[in-house]
Amino acid sequence: MIFFAPIMKKFFAFLFIAIAFTTKTNAQYEMVQEGEYGITFGAAHYFGDLNNRAAFNRPKIAVGGFFRKQLNNYAAVRLTIHFAQLGYSDQYSQNDYQRRRNLSFNTNIFEIALRGDFNFFKFIPTDPQHNFTPYATIGVGVFSYDPYAYLRGEKYFLRPLNTEGETFYKGRKEYGTMAVCVPIGFGVKYAITDKINISFEVAHRFTTTDYIDDVSTTYVGVDKFPPASIASKLQDRSYELGAPIGVEGRQRGFSKQKDQYAIAEFGVSFNLSSYRCPTVPK
Repeated sequence: MIFFAPIMKKFFAFLFIAIAFTTKTNAQYEMVQEGEYGITFGAAHYFGDLNNRAAFNRPKIAVGGFFRKQLNNYAAVRLTIHFAQLGYSDQYSQNDYQRRRNLSFNTNIFEIALRGDFNFFKFIPTDPQHNFTPYATIGVGVFSYDPYAYLRGEKYFLRPLNTEGETFYKGRKEYGTMAVCVPIGFGVKYAITDKINISFEVAHRFTTTDYIDDVSTTYVGVDKFPPASIASKLQDRSYELGAPIGVEGRQRGFSKQKDQYAIAEFGVSFNLSSYRCPTVPK
């Protein structure tokens, strides 16, 4: 025991110094935001043939989730997913012809997109001087849609009805249920702690389809459909307000402008962090 006493003293002295050195070193580490994941909730709105004056009067629910990978304090890559509802009716229009046209639709949107985010200010959640920034976002994604309408309380999906003569009239092709979107927007985010952020964002989606609303080109005429069929009743609903207007060749939509939609949303996110030694100023 007498022999081991000096060795034990040296061992505990070494252990104390090592712990002190490690604690001091860890205290000098700084947190680095590697990325974040979060959820969003807000409202979506449609713009297209039934809402061609960009009225924002019929928002519907939108929810989402995302994962953001930080490239540095200013730039990041983000993967987003969204579910949203869109819908509109000619009865909301201030235009007499559109109200007379009397068309309407609803659809669910499922979207996945890859985006680049660019902060206006340096964003460091642990630094009170850099815990807030506006940012811009732009990307590309795909989304699914399947418009439907109600007739006498019954729900009918419009794509199978070929209301504009898709598949049988003058070479018109049936539209798909998926399309490409390009989200462009702006937002702000604030780190309420070193682990949790809150945000608000508005992003507009340009799309490659004109059939989110099932309206794009011209009427094909009621005689092109089986008499008294659901398709004949939903391709021209002006008869519900008076004399039908859907004669063959008359404008039903505007095919040169694709449909669009926007999402405004609040978000809560959680930081993924690592630690590193601070950079020594030169």
